Amino acid sequence: MRIPGFGGKVLANLGVNVQVLPGGEIFLALERGAIDAAEWVGPYDDEKLGLNQAAQYYYYPGWWEPGSTFELQVNVDQWNQLPKEYQDAIESATADTNVHCLARYDTLNPQALKRLRDGGTQLQPFSPEILTACRQATQELLEQQASEDSSFQEVYGSWIEFQADIFSWHAVSELAYAGFAIRR
Repeated sequence: MRIPGFGGKVLANLGVNVQVLPGGEIFLALERGAIDAAEWVGPYDDEKLGLNQAAQYYYYPGWWEPGSTFELQVNVDQWNQLPKEYQDAIESATADTNVHCLARYDTLNPQALKRLRDGGTQLQPFSPEILTACRQATQELLEQQASEDSSFQEVYGSWIEFQADIFSWHAVSELAYAGFAIRR
């Protein structure tokens, strides 16, 4: 399977033969049978690569990347030398980029998903067993990384606390509403 990054490490730990290929090579690798599956971005970008022409199944959810965000990394010493108004402009531009990107994909992905389905692509959910195994392997990998890297541990601890809070909130807001609205 073509899947880079942390998701690839998780799947490799579960026995998947992980390949890291550039985007431009994914279609040919699928078409020629060099890989059996590929992770890319989402329906809109998958369709642009023509992945639906080489693979008939579309598995979901993309647990390794539940949402897209961008980041900008800047040397803190260089950042501190910038005038405050430049810092503010960069923070504003990066925040706007994230919001714009999410809104754009929220508009384009449903349209592309419809085209994929209309063209014969079959949507298949990952089984609860697969999702559970992936979640457990992810937690093990995160714990291992945290035990080996104090900076990672600091961020990870804060993230775990936030995750518990946001899951609690989303259970009564986003998930509850979606469960109601989507059934209609």
